[in-house]
Amino acid sequence: MSENRTGPALCHTERVVDGTTVVELRGEIDLFTAPPLSALLDLLSADLCPDVVLDLRRVTFLDCSGLRLLCRTRNRIRARQGRLRLVLDSAGLLRVLRYAGLAGVFEVLPCPPEALAAGPAAGAVSATTC
Repeated sequence: MSENRTGPALCHTERVVDGTTVVELRGEIDLFTAPPLSALLDLLSADLCPDVVLDLRRVTFLDCSGLRLLCRTRNRIRARQGRLRLVLDSAGLLRVLRYAGLAGVFEVLPCPPEALAAGPAAGAVSATTC
């Protein structure tokens, strides 16, 4: 069976600023894009006390696979005494979290923390993948 994917592929940009890993996601987080994203987030949260910011402002769609991924990532990071923050400015994505009963589970920010919003700084490591 061939899959005719019509939605945009998930792209990401990651950078490390002052010990915090910022992952900006663009596109859809669904059944097809969640597995490779899960593998990436596993790598980024492998150390003790990971500090991860997922910037979801350019995510256009999030299904139950995406919700499961967010919960799994949160649990994995918390088990390592780390911190996960989500950057959301979409009423739609906030509504999805609320309807799923997850609105109070995640630390949600309307924009990246000031030091992280400026983009790559001197000494920052950055990578983009589509």
